[in-house]
Parts: sequence; C-alpha cells; structure tokens
Amino acid sequence: MDIARTFLNLWRTTGMTTISWQQLIMIAISVVLIYLAIRKGFEPLLLIPIGFGGILANIPIAEIAGPAGLLGQVYGFGLSTGVFPLLIFMGVGALTDFGPLIAHPKTALLGAAAQFGIFATLIGALFLSRYMGFEFTLKDAASVAIIGGADGPTAIFVASRLSPRLLGAVAVAAYSYMALVPIIQPPIMRLLTTAAERKVEMRQLRPVSKAERILFPLVVLGICILLLPSATPLIGALMFGNLVREAGVVERLSKTLQNAFINIVTILLGLAVGSKLEAAQFLRLETLGILALGLFAFAVGTAAGLLLAKLMNLLSREKVNPLIGAAGVSAVPMAARVANKVGLQYNRDNFLLMHAMGPNVAGVIGSAIAAGVLLSFF
Repeated sequence: MDIARTFLNLWRTTGMTTISWQQLIMIAISVVLIYLAIRKGFEPLLLIPIGFGGILANIPIAEIAGPAGLLGQVYGFGLSTGVFPLLIFMGVGALTDFGPLIAHPKTALLGAAAQFGIFATLIGALFLSRYMGFEFTLKDAASVAIIGGADGPTAIFVASRLSPRLLGAVAVAAYSYMALVPIIQPPIMRLLTTAAERKVEMRQLRPVSKAERILFPLVVLGICILLLPSATPLIGALMFGNLVREAGVVERLSKTLQNAFINIVTILLGLAVGSKLEAAQFLRLETLGILALGLFAFAVGTAAGLLLAKLMNLLSREKVNPLIGAAGVSAVPMAARVANKVGLQYNRDNFLLMHAMGPNVAGVIGSAIAAGVLLSFF
C-alpha cells in the first residue's frame, strides 16, 4: 500500500499531470521563436535564448522563473534593475561605426523622424485604453510605445523602469519586429516611393578623420548631459563603448566589448526576457494589444523616415534615395541591409548600405533620446 501511494505521489508530481494547456501554448510559442531563429535566421542571438527561457519558465513545479529560481535571479539582477540593457549598449557602441553619420550629418534627421512612431503609438495605446477596454496606464502606454524605436535594449530599459509587468510582451514584440524587418519594411517602401526615387544614386561618402571619430561620442554625450540628462544612462553607455572602439589605444577592451562581453550579456538578457513568458503573465488580452501596437509603431516609424527623405529632396539640391529613410528605425544593421537590397532591385549599381547606416545609427541615438524623454515625463 505504501509503495502504491509513493508511486501515486510521484505520478502527481510529473509534468503530465501538472502542466496546464496555457503552459503548453507558451512552450509551443517558445519553440516557434527558436524555429524562426534557426530556420529563418531571425535575430538568432536573442530569439534562441528568449525561446529557451520561455520553455524553462513554463515548466510546472520547477519554479525556474520564480524569485528563487535561476531565471528569476538573473531577471532580478539584470532586468529589473535595468543593468543588462546598459551593458548591451556598451557592446553596441563598440560595434558601431558612426562614420557614415559623421560624413553625412543630414541623415540624422531621418533617424529622428523614425522616432515619430514612438509618440504616435503612445497616443494609440491611450486610445485602446479609453475606447477598447484595455487597461493601459500612462506608464504602460509609454512602455508599449518605445517598441516603435525598434531597439530591443531600449524597449527593455524603459519597460523595466515604467511597467515591469509588461516586460515580457514588450521585449518579445520589440525583438520579433526587429527580426521581421525584411518582411515588414519592403511593402511600405514600395507604397510610399516611386520607381524613379528608388533608383536615385548617392555619391560616395567623404572620409572621416580619426579626430572626428573620437570627438563624436564626447560631443554627443555632452549635448545629452546639457539638454536631456534622463537619457544619459543609455547614451552614456553607447558612447563609452564607441569611444573605446575609436580611441585606438585600448584594443583589448574594444575586442572584449565587441565579443565576449556582449555575448555573455546577450545570453543572460535573452534568458531573463524568456522568463517573463510565463503563461499566467503572457496569455492576456493586453498582450495582443501590445503586439498590434508594436507593429503599428514600427510601420509608422518606417513611413515617417521615408516621407521625410522625400521632403528633404524637395528642399535640397543634393538628393538622397528615400529608401534610406526607412533605415531610421534602429534595427542595426538589418534595416540598412533591407534598404540596400530594395535599392539594388531597381538599380544594380545603387549601393545604399553605407548611406543607410547613417540614419540607422542615428536611430539608435534617437530611440535612446526618446526613452529619456518618456522617462523624464513619467
């Protein structure tokens, strides 16, 4: 009898009897994320750890994502404090070449225009809350709106500060739409530009001196300190990484930031984000609203960059190919690659990659500034 009771208790603690259908759904979603990363190549460095973290978070009884579990502790140390996004920005700064932006500073306007999606989505989130039954507070709306910047670390940083309960949905939406740039952007590009505009060739960028490269991160940080101190955590981390890259006297630090450092933080960041994909937190109506608003934000940001590029052509003698305006969303470097690919489809001699990198890296700065604005308001 004791043996039978022991086996019965053992049976009751297996996953087959304790797992819920909601957890099965989230495990299936996590597997899809891993499939997209491996099979389709969609942001594999992040979607694989996020997907695997999502599987671990939905294992019954184990409580891996709980406060005492491994993922819970990683989340508490790195995401709830906002440390991981800042460390990621250091690595991003070390990997980023701001030369195209320095050589063609006018393209910074395209990066700024793409942030329009953030503030349009803020209004959209408040609309859903007022008229569609969603319960988004102002802080929630700001956390959802930052998805429009197409910058995962920035979205995580803002959500962790303003609406931690939405962090999982915001992070998944941000990184999913970043991964889907090659699918989302080309139709918008073709809709808002003519065939003749897509064929516009741009002249080669001027060489950028070492002094300019070294001064750039210091000047940007100085301006940020004077005008928007609330953005300095993100901007400061980004510019520190870039200064290490461009200084030329700390090669060991530069290589560490570009490789081992950012890789380790990316693994922990992805697992921590995946820990917020627990069924109880993720399978809610507001998650669908966040995903819809994220797509809207990304589309508006892309369209704003394209339309400003067209306006610049009307007001300036030096023409730019409007396609590079779509790279203003800060999905680096994928958005720039998409602009280059679409341009080559209409003109085989039209290499836009370096030109598109200008607004692309400007978008990284722009999304950080937008995050600072939102944090200062809320």
